[in-house]
Amino acid sequence: MKFIVSSSVLLKNLQNINGVVATNPIVPILENFLFRIEDGTLTVTASDLQTTMTTQIPVEASESGAIAIPAKLLLDTLRSLPEQPVTVNIDTDTFGTEILTDNGRYKLSGENPIDFPKLPTVNKSMSVDMTSDVLLSAINNTVFATSTDDLRPAMTGVLLQMNEDNATFVATDGHRLIRYRRTDLSSSASTSIIIPRKALQLLKASLPENVPVTAEFSQANASFTFGPTQLICRLIDERFPDYENAIPTNNPNVMTIGRTDLLNSLKRIMIYANRTTHQIRLSLKTNSLTISAEDLDYSNEANEKLLCDYDGEPMEIGFNAKLMAEVLSNLSAKMVSLEMSAPNRAGLLIPADKEENEDILMLVMPVMLNTYA
Repeated sequence: MKFIVSSSVLLKNLQNINGVVATNPIVPILENFLFRIEDGTLTVTASDLQTTMTTQIPVEASESGAIAIPAKLLLDTLRSLPEQPVTVNIDTDTFGTEILTDNGRYKLSGENPIDFPKLPTVNKSMSVDMTSDVLLSAINNTVFATSTDDLRPAMTGVLLQMNEDNATFVATDGHRLIRYRRTDLSSSASTSIIIPRKALQLLKASLPENVPVTAEFSQANASFTFGPTQLICRLIDERFPDYENAIPTNNPNVMTIGRTDLLNSLKRIMIYANRTTHQIRLSLKTNSLTISAEDLDYSNEANEKLLCDYDGEPMEIGFNAKLMAEVLSNLSAKMVSLEMSAPNRAGLLIPADKEENEDILMLVMPVMLNTYA
């Protein structure tokens, strides 16, 4: 079996799906890309059993066939080549593979494609069309807040709830909660699924700007198709926390401030905070915010005063500066509002300016001030 393809085109497509390949997979065959040629089209598949990505590339080929080729070795070879046509010769009996370029010849050992897992099927119960910009915005605003604790599997993914009015994406790690809602994305059938973090991170890395995306969902799997690429992932079959009850509804104390001003101040002050708790103190008075931190172990302390628009009772509240800074970094708004009810209740960060079709709410849990007072 033989095919000819552009080295740069092949490299670009392989890089789009390479994130699926695990460093030390449970099944050794998963260290490979599955190459399958049919009717002049090369379909390349990468899988870790939970997530599978495929991409299709037109090639010059006179016959059909399949082989599993070591992913790292092939990618390292292609990265070192200048743009040129490459010829790939495959011995279908021994699975030996030879790559020919203008002035080089590279031989590597492939594997039997029959050992590669079959592509999972999505018996779609729902299909939704959207643009990649909408999906990327939802991912960017939520995936960073997912948990890395495998003992709480539901929180290691993003909850997607769809109905005929909107689509809501929710992520939480127990210390913060993000609710991102789109009114320009909906479905006639209501659904509630949890999409794994890795699948969303792969989409974030591979989605081009402003292209159509078709999302299909079944009870067990989700599929996202864009251009020549498809991602299929196994959904998380767990119960997501009841996040609505965690969102405080009565928050009379409201501070409005420039997002960049608050973020930059947090980054400076957190240098002096305890290295374990990252705790900072917000002291709020009329049109005045004081941010302070101290680390008693090293006798370090710092404080800054910022102008803000504050409507409410004077109060002091503590937050984990690292978590709050990450939330602020993932917002694009120029102004943000921090709505609070009491020092021991969660604060709500809400963009003061946002797109017409989106609604963002970011909940940040407080920390007890008396731990260093």
